[in-house]
Amino acid sequence: MAADLIVAPEVEQDLVEAYAWYEDRRIGLGEEFLSCIDACIEAIRRTPKLHTPIHENYRRGLVRRFPYLVFYEYVEGTVIVYGVFHASRDPDKWRQRLP
Repeated sequence: MAADLIVAPEVEQDLVEAYAWYEDRRIGLGEEFLSCIDACIEAIRRTPKLHTPIHENYRRGLVRRFPYLVFYEYVEGTVIVYGVFHASRDPDKWRQRLP
């Protein structure tokens, strides 16, 4: 059974910015990006403990085909997504997002 999902409000802005960037490069690429993000989050929901903790109890999943990471926490049957960041972004950015 898949874990419940909570997505932090800031994640929407992360996705809007990345979607716009990819759509500007090629029409439809933004949609492919969102599809890969969705697939990554669904995989995390199915097996939330697959990724090892990288900072305290926080984990990250690598998005297939795009250089993005999904930062999340798994607590009592619930996956909480805190951010979706480009892999080359400053690590302090995602750490600031964590509660």
